[in-house]
Amino acid sequence: MSARKLAMSTFRALQLGFIALVTAHILFGFGYPWWCDFLPLVLAYVLIAVVNRWGGGAPDAPGAAREPVAVGPPVTGRWSALNGPADRTPSHGTHAYGQTFAIDLVAEPEPGARPAFRALWPIARPSRDFPAFGAPLLAVADGTVVRVDDTQRDHLSRDSLPALLYLMLVEGSLREMGGVRRIVGNHVVLDLGDGTYAMYAHVRRGSFAVREGDRVHAGQLLARCGNSGNSSEPHVHFQLMDGPDPDTARGVPFTWHGIGVPRNGEVFEAPSPTATPA
Repeated sequence: MSARKLAMSTFRALQLGFIALVTAHILFGFGYPWWCDFLPLVLAYVLIAVVNRWGGGAPDAPGAAREPVAVGPPVTGRWSALNGPADRTPSHGTHAYGQTFAIDLVAEPEPGARPAFRALWPIARPSRDFPAFGAPLLAVADGTVVRVDDTQRDHLSRDSLPALLYLMLVEGSLREMGGVRRIVGNHVVLDLGDGTYAMYAHVRRGSFAVREGDRVHAGQLLARCGNSGNSSEPHVHFQLMDGPDPDTARGVPFTWHGIGVPRNGEVFEAPSPTATPA
């Protein structure tokens, strides 16, 4: 087990220890101040901060200074970019899980096609209400499938204020303790060669068109967009990283042929691929 993998496991164990300590304190009334129960949680977040700085893809971390890797876009059609590295890095506010240069994409086939965020009602919507759900995910370059995970359900949206608070304060924390699979949901990882791996997260369950070990070509259908894992609505989470395991990998910058790196909120049109699915 690598040092970073051990650190991530310790991080989750400390979170579970916090919950166990609080529960035991409530049940048995230990004779020490309540704030002592939070020590494992404090240690957990100090640990993760140190790990991210030391080996998680920080700009001054060894090997982090890489030129952007040019690949094709992972989608086709009209999309809007969110949480992308064109505006800031780390793009998702953390270097964890190889996300330093990750980007989120939501389908915008036409203005108003995507349901708007609501303050209170409806609290949640089915995934099929969003145009991204079921959209094809394409191989960004020739490569080999090294990981396929298709075990998690597509849940309802979290696009109202109550649902978003639930995602941030409750569900997100529980998924964090459950490990990287619970964060990224169903996912596929491609080995593109030269120490570069592409990951597609939040994939629709049952939509995979490839298996581990398959050799794929640029533009080939891999799976379809879903809403599994730590996701507020159906969207594409795409990132490049320097290893196949998001728990230990560091982010790698990318640029898309003919598009570059879209800025936050930028709507772009991805052309249809020239390759045909195998």
